[in-house]
Formats: sequence, structure tokens, C-alpha cells
Amino acid sequence: MELRHLRYFLAVAEHLSFTRAAEKVGIGQPPLSMQIKSLEEQVGAPLFRRTSHGVELSEVGQIFLPHAQKAVEAAGQALRAAQQAASGEVGLLRMGFTSSAVFHPQVSQSIQQFRERHPKLEISLSEGITEQLLADIAGSQLDAAFVRIVGTPSDEVGVVELPAEKLKVALPRAHPLGRRKSLRLQDLAQEKFIMVPRGKGSALYDEIFSACQAAGFDPQVIQLAPQLTSAINLVAAGLGISIVPEAIEQVQLDQVRYIEIREPAPRAQLSLAYHRQSIAASRFAAHLQRSLRRAVP
Repeated sequence: MELRHLRYFLAVAEHLSFTRAAEKVGIGQPPLSMQIKSLEEQVGAPLFRRTSHGVELSEVGQIFLPHAQKAVEAAGQALRAAQQAASGEVGLLRMGFTSSAVFHPQVSQSIQQFRERHPKLEISLSEGITEQLLADIAGSQLDAAFVRIVGTPSDEVGVVELPAEKLKVALPRAHPLGRRKSLRLQDLAQEKFIMVPRGKGSALYDEIFSACQAAGFDPQVIQLAPQLTSAINLVAAGLGISIVPEAIEQVQLDQVRYIEIREPAPRAQLSLAYHRQSIAASRFAAHLQRSLRRAVP
């Protein structure tokens, strides 16, 4: 039994006329009659009785009618659900992010706007380090993630780069350099650095080290922090200084000051990495790209 047989049956049942039913479904009356006859053969009994004014449902047809209506309606719902899933309107978007990404204004803004425009799409969020997040995307355990990478890690993973952030120096408020409005990297040559391990943020770690080396020194790393927010707490405790993305300045502690770095200042790159085969992730990536274009002055 094919779905078109049910639609033909419902058209005849609605109009009680093969002629009008044929006009509605867009085929000739003889082919329609043949399709109904084929359906009746499958059922094993007539579905209609011919009358002087047209046709009427037989007893079997009356019993068959509500089931046929439900089947056609269910098929329509299944088609609409599949179309919504294919367009990324429904389903699940599994999104990851590094600890510092949540402070970037365009991250929270883009997720909020996307959620408002796609209310039927569920978004799950999870935190992790860049290397693990990228591995989860490659292994289809995540659809997308905001990470600190430069370039494209693989052909299956697309990347949308957000505008590069300035880096700032975070230092204890009582520090001798804390009264400055800006600092050169050379001013930090004798300072003790608190940094996130390279394995948890290789792009940021490498950028800071390269900038310091270009300024003529290797940073003296005396303490490693599990994440950037932890580094700020260690700075507040007076254990050293740290260089962090500008967005981290939202972590306001009385004991910490954030000071600009004079040009040429290092930059931090935050990117959206997404699995190209994920419909929802690809739609989010396109949404983010449009948002970034609108944000350009």
C-alpha cells in the first residue's frame, strides 16, 4: 500500500465523487478509479458504493477512513520534521568552549541570537581545553566549539575566526608597575609569569612566548594555572603576573589591575571550529559569520 493510494482514497471520501476527486489530486478520472480499485484489492473489500448521485463510503471504507487520515497526517509530520532537521531548525547542537571563551562578548551574543531564531533547536554547552574539544569534534562527539586555534585543523573541520583580541597584563594592584596606564613587554622581562599550560591553550601560550621573545626575553614561568580565571586568582594572591585576553578583564578582583600593552602588542585568536557535516553547526557558523560582518564598522 502506497501513500498516494491513501491520498486518493481520502480525496474521493471527501468529495464523494471520482470526478471532483480527480480534479483535486491532479490526475484523470480513469487512473484514479484504477488506483482505488488497486487499493480495494489490497484491502479485500470495496471501500465505496456507487449511487445515483456519485459514491458513498462502504462500511469497510468508514472503518478505514480515520486510519487513512492518521497515516497521511503522520507522513506529513514526518516529512516536516525531516525538513526542519535538514534545515537545522530542530535537533541538537552540541557546543563546546574553552574557559576564556565565555567572556568574549560575541560568543554569548551569537549563541543567544541563534537560540532565539531557532527555538526548536536544543543547544547543549560543555567546557574543555582546546585540544580535547577539537578531538571531540573530529570524533563527532561535539558539533562545534569556541577554541583558541589558528588555521584549519582538518578538512572535516571548518573554522570561523573572531576578531583578534588585545592581550593585557594582569598584575597585583600593589605591584610597582600597577600605576602605569600602559606597559611595554620589555617592562616585564624580570617578572614572574603565571600561565596556562601549553596543552590547554597552545595558540595563546605560543603567542605570548613569541611576543616576549621578540621583545628580547623568555618569560620566567613560575606557576601554571589550570585555566585563565585561575591565573587571575593567583595574580590576586600576589604570586606573579599574567598576560590574558582583554575579555578576561570582566573578572574583576580588587587585588588585580589590567594594564594595556603598547604596540606592537600581541593578540589572542578565538575561533569557532565546527564539523562541516553537522547541519546545525554549519548553520551556526553561517549565523556567526553574518554577525561578524554586521559588527564591522
